[in-house]
Amino acid sequence: MERSDFDSPDVNSPNAARMYDYFLGGAANFAVDRIAAEQALAVTPEIGRFARANRSFLGRLVAHLCDLGIDQFLDLGSGVPTVGNVHQIAHRHDPHARVAYVDVEPVAVSHARSLLDGQPHVTITQADIRSPEAVLSAPGVAGLMDFTRPVAVLAVAILHFVPDDDDPASLVASYHRACAPGSYLGMSHASPVTMTAEQVAGGREVYRSTTTPITPRSREAIMAMLTGWQLLDPGLVPLDQWRPDTTGEPVANGYGALAYLP
Repeated sequence: MERSDFDSPDVNSPNAARMYDYFLGGAANFAVDRIAAEQALAVTPEIGRFARANRSFLGRLVAHLCDLGIDQFLDLGSGVPTVGNVHQIAHRHDPHARVAYVDVEPVAVSHARSLLDGQPHVTITQADIRSPEAVLSAPGVAGLMDFTRPVAVLAVAILHFVPDDDDPASLVASYHRACAPGSYLGMSHASPVTMTAEQVAGGREVYRSTTTPITPRSREAIMAMLTGWQLLDPGLVPLDQWRPDTTGEPVANGYGALAYLP
């Protein structure tokens, strides 16, 4: 796909999902997203490293969940489709694996619908993950997922876009209550692991101009969101340290974890 400006009167502000797509070299972004992304990179190139490390983490996470026997995935805040999506990885292990994508961003959902047309066992739902009841009752989720069986809930690079006022820990707890024993939660979250205070402030300022401001959090604050889940090895660790399949990756400013529901 060639990059275009997707001539649309509805898009006047940059959006984190499309900026993330730009960081990964994708085409589903607007000029306004590219400008904001370059501004963010000028403040700290660590933002681009986080995007790449996070995508690698997602691939390792889904492959490991497949090895654990999971065949249902609820991907919250799935973003713009790009290479290495959840269903592509899952279907290499199990062609019958079910994947329900959920995102609130119209461009992400539109591209997903186009790419997923004719794909069995995969849906895309436009919904705000901050409304768990609406997400869980949506036809694309309720009609595909069997919550009486184990499911993997993926909250990968999404909860840092949930402000403190919306209580992300309570949000995670709502999805926890919907899951059967034997389910898993895969999470990654931005955190200023190596960034200076000035870099953090500058990055947050750029994202304040978007429809999705960012809230990087400490490891302790991220850990609080995992209440009720049993962390699996290696625990909540920097993204490049979670079951790495290569050596020499740069440290990414974020943490990742996989947790189990006993």
